[in-house]
Order: sequence, then C-alpha cells, then structure tokens
Amino acid sequence: MDLKFARTDITTKPKKADLSKMEASVEKDDSVIFYFDRENSHKDLLELQDYFEKKGKSFYMSEVKYGLSDSEYMYQVHIIN
Repeated sequence: MDLKFARTDITTKPKKADLSKMEASVEKDDSVIFYFDRENSHKDLLELQDYFEKKGKSFYMSEVKYGLSDSEYMYQVHIIN
C-alpha cells in the first residue's frame, strides 16, 4: 500500500503517507480526517479501509471535487476511533 497525501500546491509532488504516523494520530484523537491525492489507486484506499476496520475503527471515504475539471479531486478519509 503506497499512499500519498493531497497536494498543498498544484506544482508540488504529493508527500507519501506513513501508516504508523496515521495510526498514532487516530489513537491520539478520536476522530481524524485525512486528504489523499488523486494519484492513489482506489484499491490502495480500500486496503487502508480494511486495515483500520480490522482494528475496530469506523472508516468513511468520499471524493472531494475542488474544480470544474474531472481531474480536480482528492479523496477525503474520515477515521473514527
């Protein structure tokens, strides 16, 4: 599973997501929202969902459009402890 966080600037490359840091963030806070780049495969995001659901967490994922083009979107993932 190779996930990338959403870009903060259109000209930069997306940063890689570290699963252990994400898990620590979920344990620290009861509810966490992450934004992932459109370059991520849907399969990898479903693997992330399986990972957190096996740990007893609730996982909600949706596409967020931020422009008029079909390629201007990101994935929003909400994980609840």
